[in-house]
Amino acid sequence: MTLRLLATMSAVALTLTACSSSDGAAAKTPDATEGRSAELVQISPLTGKALRDGSPGNPVFVVKIENTDGGAPQYGLDKADLVLEELVEGGLTRLAAFFYSNLPDKVGHVRSLRTSDIGIAGPVGGQIVASGGATRAYNEVTRAGITVFSEDAGSPGFSSDPLKVRPYNRLINLKTVAKQARPTTITGPYLPWTPTSPDATPAAPSDSAATPAAPKRATRASVRFSSSTSTAWALEDKKWVRTNGHAQSGTDFEADTMIVLFCKVGDAGYTDPAGNPVPETVFEGKGEAQVFHGDEVTTVAWHKSGLDKSVTFTHEDGTPYTIDPGHVFLELVPQGAGSVTLG
Repeated sequence: MTLRLLATMSAVALTLTACSSSDGAAAKTPDATEGRSAELVQISPLTGKALRDGSPGNPVFVVKIENTDGGAPQYGLDKADLVLEELVEGGLTRLAAFFYSNLPDKVGHVRSLRTSDIGIAGPVGGQIVASGGATRAYNEVTRAGITVFSEDAGSPGFSSDPLKVRPYNRLINLKTVAKQARPTTITGPYLPWTPTSPDATPAAPSDSAATPAAPKRATRASVRFSSSTSTAWALEDKKWVRTNGHAQSGTDFEADTMIVLFCKVGDAGYTDPAGNPVPETVFEGKGEAQVFHGDEVTTVAWHKSGLDKSVTFTHEDGTPYTIDPGHVFLELVPQGAGSVTLG
């Protein structure tokens, strides 16, 4: 992975392919002999890549997807911009799939929201798509200013998979949802993307800065959420892919970068219908993270100053660490109870 010690770039910022003069004066406008002026290109807050056609007219949709055999197969993950895995009750996990640049007409199987989703959707003004949710969780999410499209509340676009039974049979057509949705202001990038402008120059570390530790090497990994749930990963053709995932064959999310963030987990304050306490992943504060890119595994610190704030990373010496643009899968692993094993 290319490690560039740069200041965090602004999301959905306009990136210039031509730079200003070195003495701080404004760059002169090119004339006919100097070619065309630089093109302004918007950057996706979820991938860090250029949006050549400009920002989509839809908001970011965050779809809650079942992540057990009961909900298999998962649909639509290959069209997601970013995917996140979070702990739910009973030691199981659920996916939050972010859709912005593509809106599939079949995503699922859709499940209910959690209070953890406030910190997950908040940084990009994500609008949550869920089958429903406990009254307490639903109220807390909406009080946080997050729009929810819930089947229980009569939102459009839901249908039944005839091959499944409730609660594992709910599908969503995001094109239908988008017709009812209003775009949300996106105030920053989800992650600190490494700038791709050809004129971007890496900032030199200070004389007192220590050399970042060399990354480890791995082509396989096991990310353990609980005694009953682990996600297995393998590096295949430079992509990190789940080897025990539940996606429809050939349509799983392929990550250019997989990031494990160790997070505090509290009690959401209510139980599920089976009486299991519902955990709440606290996606703010700070903790350790491991970044998998290619066969390199780099240990850094993550920081998130609020539930609606972007995630940033630093090396041990405090210098910024940025993420190469592409598709990213985030694993929010319980601090202390979870673990990562490299292979």
